[in-house]
Amino acid sequence: MTHTVEPEASGSPSQTGELRKGLKQRHLTMIAIGGVIGAGLFVGSGAVITEAGPGAFLTYLVTGALIVLVMRMLGEMATANPSTGSFSDYSRKALGGWAGFSVAWLYWYFWVIVVGFEAVAGAQILTYWFDAPLWMLSLGLMVLMTATNLVSVSSYGEFEYWFASIKVAAIIVFLVLGTLFVVGLWPGQSFDVSNMTAHGGFLPHGIGAIFSSIVVVVFSMVGAEIATVAAAESHDPEKAIARATQSVIVRVLTFYVGSALLLVCILPWNDNELGSSPFVAAFTAMGIPYADHLMNAVVLTAVLSCLNSGLYTASRMLFVLGARREAPMRLITVNGRGVPVWAILASTVVGFLSVIAAYVSPDTVFLFLLNSSGAVILFVYLLIAVSQFVLRRRTDEAELTVKMWLFPWLTGVAALGIVAVLLQMAFNADTRSQLLLSLLSFGVVLALYGVTRWRGGSVSAEEVEAIGTGRAADRAQARKVLVLANRTLTGEELHDALEQLPGSGSADYYVVVPANPVDTGEADREGAAFVWEATTTAATRRLEQTLEMLRDRGLTVDGELGDYRPLVALDQAMRRFHADHVVISTQPDDHSTWLRHDLVARARERLDVPVHHVVVREPDPRG
Repeated sequence: MTHTVEPEASGSPSQTGELRKGLKQRHLTMIAIGGVIGAGLFVGSGAVITEAGPGAFLTYLVTGALIVLVMRMLGEMATANPSTGSFSDYSRKALGGWAGFSVAWLYWYFWVIVVGFEAVAGAQILTYWFDAPLWMLSLGLMVLMTATNLVSVSSYGEFEYWFASIKVAAIIVFLVLGTLFVVGLWPGQSFDVSNMTAHGGFLPHGIGAIFSSIVVVVFSMVGAEIATVAAAESHDPEKAIARATQSVIVRVLTFYVGSALLLVCILPWNDNELGSSPFVAAFTAMGIPYADHLMNAVVLTAVLSCLNSGLYTASRMLFVLGARREAPMRLITVNGRGVPVWAILASTVVGFLSVIAAYVSPDTVFLFLLNSSGAVILFVYLLIAVSQFVLRRRTDEAELTVKMWLFPWLTGVAALGIVAVLLQMAFNADTRSQLLLSLLSFGVVLALYGVTRWRGGSVSAEEVEAIGTGRAADRAQARKVLVLANRTLTGEELHDALEQLPGSGSADYYVVVPANPVDTGEADREGAAFVWEATTTAATRRLEQTLEMLRDRGLTVDGELGDYRPLVALDQAMRRFHADHVVISTQPDDHSTWLRHDLVARARERLDVPVHHVVVREPDPRG
């Protein structure tokens, strides 16, 4: 006899629970490169220069060093265990379930708010060319990016590849042309860096101004860590993560520090044009025509890239939360192209609501959403640093392919740096509300964790360790297993599959046999009374044989005859037994009435626990 064990992750195309490895190395490379280039660089850099003066590039240097340290720590952990929910899994393993739960939900919350914000920002840019209502353009961008993510992970990767390529190309063009302009190789221009000291000096507002702008710069650099999330959907996660984390220092120095340095050389730091669009002002000063149109197009690309990546990242965090029993299990449902449809749609809903809030109540609801997520990413980064410190002490250094520099000193520097930024937010009147509302968000998440644990959700660090790189829900320890089967009950294939479940030796089993004439093979009897009598007899015999065989194998098992309708029998048994795993055993497609009626798929739609499908090829038709 042969048999096929089909866990939830390998179900029918519309119900598969495994992400498709559709990202190529070139996708990962551009995601990593473009991840640190957000709209904040193209627009926000003007505000940083205005506040810090010509020394603004030092702000980018200090902040970049902090991001590099966080990425290095993340790279050390991620190469040792690449996972779609990397931050949350590492925090869970190092600090406990509360930390893993908090990191995942906080990170999801940060990105779904960013999605709504970027949709509004992108619409504002479009009004430069189109005379249309802002809300209509925002919704249009949301629909476009949602569709992109729903098509396939490769379509996300392809869009992000080209978005990132345009951003990178624009920065490189600026760096090359700007350098030529500053060093005097530009027509009619001589070497001139006088703007570095003119107009009040190198640091017109004092050295403290370098650090007062770090909060703004940190948020403009968020996104470098997306590559470690996306790597789980590539064919070589360890290699992709190593490349992304090791090259981040070059990217930060080149794109941010280099751009800021050239901007303060080309333009006076107190130029009014810097505030709205510093790159447009610089290109205009260099005499490049249509600079406003060109740079607006680039900024729009950066906004769409951030929106695209934000939706992707948020959906993958929800996927992991579902797999860890910390969100509805339906969120791990993916379609035939390996896309977590429900996770994407759930994340999109918040984005759409943010767009509506920006239109209906921009100064209250929308502002509250933005502020309540303002410091969230810093909480996540702090937990990453603490997690790396804990895990590094538990790990043999010989097992690490990427190592944190000068451990534990630089880990401590990074953690203290993040705490310093949070304290700065507390003492700054402009950012204090962001910190307080973000702390409120953290408190709500911790309360939700308590509720989740009380209801029996979440997984332990030990379970995550056993899970490895994915399939969390399927490989979590089984404690109560419900078996739904009929003609395939007595086959050893089903029994072998039950013993393969994690924790099978200590689990309780409950076998349900729908008393159905067709499924029992007694439908050819003549006379209703004889049919049902034969049906009940056959189903009872199979149940008793199965219970005896499973008990002989040392399993703790009980059972019952169920309703003649398999789904009804399943629902009734779930209400009584409260299983955490369900196993449905059927014949192959061409012989199974259950599969012809999509029983397995429908069970997965209505249950919040893993549903495993066992196909038995040659069952005994009479049990």
